[in-house]
Amino acid sequence: MSYTDKMLRDDALKGKVIVVTGGGSGLGKAMTKYFLELGAQVAITSRDLEKLKNTAQELETETGGTCLPLQCDVRHYEEVENMLQAVLKAFGKVDVLLNNAAGNFISPTERLSANAFDTVIDIVLKGSKNCTLAFGKHWIDTKQTSASVLNIVTTYAWTGSAYVVPSATAKAGVLAMTRSLAVEWAKYGIRTNAIAPGPFPTKGAWDRLLPGDLAEKFDLAKKVPLKRVGDHQELANLAAYLVSDFSAYVNGEVIVIDGGEWLKGAGQFNLLEAIPEELWDQLEMMIKAKKKN
Repeated sequence: MSYTDKMLRDDALKGKVIVVTGGGSGLGKAMTKYFLELGAQVAITSRDLEKLKNTAQELETETGGTCLPLQCDVRHYEEVENMLQAVLKAFGKVDVLLNNAAGNFISPTERLSANAFDTVIDIVLKGSKNCTLAFGKHWIDTKQTSASVLNIVTTYAWTGSAYVVPSATAKAGVLAMTRSLAVEWAKYGIRTNAIAPGPFPTKGAWDRLLPGDLAEKFDLAKKVPLKRVGDHQELANLAAYLVSDFSAYVNGEVIVIDGGEWLKGAGQFNLLEAIPEELWDQLEMMIKAKKKN
């Protein structure tokens, strides 16, 4: 048995309809794949419909499940409502919302424009709020007896972290919302939990955060007591458990999965204090060049 093995039994999520925001790539894609393997029907959303369609086709071929791609910018409440209606039309119900869509900038805060700061807040905090509110209202109005919200936060949601201040600010808000609604909405049968992952490198997100050879210079595995980064299946296993009926008594919990990283040193990106001013200039140019490609 290995930590890369699948954890739950077959059909553990059979009959469930799950919506994964930011489900077209990275960790969202990994979690979606496992949900499908466990028998769930899954709708994945993001702004890039073409990427979603490719991911949905790939995952359906690999798993034999049903994956519905839906374009949705979670920053806009009306788009979230339209997405919810499309899910209901396709599947007749929805049982789980996984707020996974995120954005981040790695930069000294004084270098960020107000718009750059707002972009992260709008995707992470406002987007999670929009989805949670729309889905929560639906569940309450229709008197659905069992539903679940799972939020993806970060370990620095508690501590804050230098150089990712917009993300830390937004994730702290999502963390507070998770615990608040766990108490307020439990009477409606809605459970609200969160996962706080440590380093789980994904090609797209980590290339944007640490382009070029910076990923090697600032090896985040060195900060983890277990001396490795996370495997995507480990996160998928935990997510599947938290949205399954096996976790029916887990509510308001935020589970850290980081190999002990945040206990060793709070603030995932604090090590970037070592970057000299001129290297920040190079980093900024590299990130801008990647955006144009």
